[in-house]
Amino acid sequence: MKKIEKLTPEQEAYLPVFRQKYLDIATKGARVDRGKLEAAITDAYAVIGKKKPLVVILDSPAACMMALGFLKKFAAGETGSSLWGQLWDQLRGQLRGQLWGQLWDQLWDQLRDQLWDQLWDQLWDQLWDQLWDQNVYDSNYLWGSQDLYWIAWARFAEHIGVKLKKETAEHLDIMERISTQCEWWWPYEGICVVSQRPTDVKFDDQRRLHSEAGPSVTYADGYSLYAWHGTRVPEEWIKNPGSLKAEDALKWENAEQRRAAFEIIGWEKFLKMMGAKLLDKDDDPTVGELYEVTHDAIGGTSKFLRMYCPTGRWFAEPVPPEMKTALEANAWGWDLPKEMYKPELQF
Repeated sequence: MKKIEKLTPEQEAYLPVFRQKYLDIATKGARVDRGKLEAAITDAYAVIGKKKPLVVILDSPAACMMALGFLKKFAAGETGSSLWGQLWDQLRGQLRGQLWGQLWDQLWDQLRDQLWDQLWDQLWDQLWDQLWDQNVYDSNYLWGSQDLYWIAWARFAEHIGVKLKKETAEHLDIMERISTQCEWWWPYEGICVVSQRPTDVKFDDQRRLHSEAGPSVTYADGYSLYAWHGTRVPEEWIKNPGSLKAEDALKWENAEQRRAAFEIIGWEKFLKMMGAKLLDKDDDPTVGELYEVTHDAIGGTSKFLRMYCPTGRWFAEPVPPEMKTALEANAWGWDLPKEMYKPELQF
């Protein structure tokens, strides 16, 4: 088949509409249709020669993982062996492998888009991170609705003329039928544990998980994620932002969360709370303003560069104490000497 090098203007125009359809399936809160899901999972098991499993549907990935943890411990205690045989490798290899081989080289570069960022890089990554921190993580799952980024890619490939092999098309159909019904699912011998999709997901205007008033991701059982412009943050920072102190933010270990803490407090308020002294202000707001802060919480004196980001937000970051101007501090951030720094080339 001739390689597709470029989308037509009509295909380019349709792509955002097509993409939104799959994003809505994953994030708009629809509930599982048990009949449709059980039929699709039965077909998936049949592909690897397994019988129809008992399908257990719970409200969130956390609930699924806690239930599996209990069942595995109970089974090991009763029988001295692990719970069932897990089928992750067999199902993933059979149902996904042929699609990668047939489509990857031709279309991935043209069709990779925000679905990856929103369904995988954000929802999966932050959910994984939180569940791992809470010590309930069970890795033997397939991605369900978070697989829709590549299922949409394959379906759009068909839309623009790619012909799939019969078996590949059948496997894609099974994966789509499962992924449009649920989020993560854990396939085992005789039983399949399935998570409902979230009831509510909130993004900012840059398509990052974000909510200033509550959870950015909410499940029916109350399990939730809190995020600030794409960065997972502690629940208390959003529910009670007044409890977040500048001293606590300065000591926070994770750099991205520390930046989020500063933004939640507000840079003007933070600098005022810390008694910051303005040392230098550049005419270009994207170069910024250099401040000096002296406080016991930071063990003496530190310098901060406050600058305007083209995405529409002000933010600040610590810079080395030897910085004397905002331009020098901004150049340091790009690992350039101030003589070589050309702000207009960085944006």
